[in-house]
Amino acid sequence: MSLAPRAVLVHRTTEYEELLARHGTHGQAAFFLSARGRSVEAVRERHERVHRALAEVAGAVPLSWRQTRVERADLDRFLFGPEDVVVVVGQDGLVANAAKYLTGQPVIGIDADPGRNAGVLVRHRAAQARRLLPYAAGAGASVDELTMVEAVTDDAQRLLALNEIYVGPPGHQTARYTLGLDGPKARPGRGPEPGQTEESEPQASSGVLVGTGTGATGWLRSLWEQRSSALALPAPADARLAWFVREAWPSPTTGTSRVEGLLDTGQSLRLTVESDRLVAFGDGVESDALHLTWGQTVRLAAAEARLRLVG
Repeated sequence: MSLAPRAVLVHRTTEYEELLARHGTHGQAAFFLSARGRSVEAVRERHERVHRALAEVAGAVPLSWRQTRVERADLDRFLFGPEDVVVVVGQDGLVANAAKYLTGQPVIGIDADPGRNAGVLVRHRAAQARRLLPYAAGAGASVDELTMVEAVTDDAQRLLALNEIYVGPPGHQTARYTLGLDGPKARPGRGPEPGQTEESEPQASSGVLVGTGTGATGWLRSLWEQRSSALALPAPADARLAWFVREAWPSPTTGTSRVEGLLDTGQSLRLTVESDRLVAFGDGVESDALHLTWGQTVRLAAAEARLRLVG
């Protein structure tokens, strides 16, 4: 007998809850914010909107289903099941936070505070949950399969992200590494040429960013615009990735000829570390990072896993 579906409601601690945890009372939080020219009432109103959305989604779960909640900070300890329907109630970034812990479960993004979020990944309102939950659990549900990026080290450490992975120094030092491209070499305006790979280049920079089409609306796009790049950024469901080197520094031993590009199917970006310490983290979550040292190699490519987002 198969298990009934389980609705997993993913949320995060609100700013108001964080203020109460830090200052103890509403009055103390109000005093703290007023001294900085902010109103605690606006923060509390956003908190209440989020909790109303959570309550509405919870009330929309079919009675025959199971349901549970998981806070963002606990995602790395939560065990998702194959029968789960994941409902992310919050911001676009919360979908990215949850994505790397999933293995094909459908995801419904609920915008808890319309007008403040871009709504790229949280596409729905809480009032739509009653219809969307049984729809997402059905075999014919229409989902967008969004490409993800992964970093794999030569000692088998693995990091997965929906938007982008950054490899670079943990602070403001210079990252030193050798950069190369594995897989077929892409010819300008044409497909990959089998059997050819690009030569490696020693570099010194403030880091490398490799991202997906979903990430092309965020950090990746800011680098693309900053350098007026002519690259055609990928779409969210595109299997290609885009990569940029941040502030590459030319010297007698380091080059700047490879500072951006696209990774097609079968290609990966290879970095061999030549610094005391570099880190790799995904989607801006620095607390969940790979730590890289001298001589280690990390390869970045499109992951086999995809995020199944209910449209």
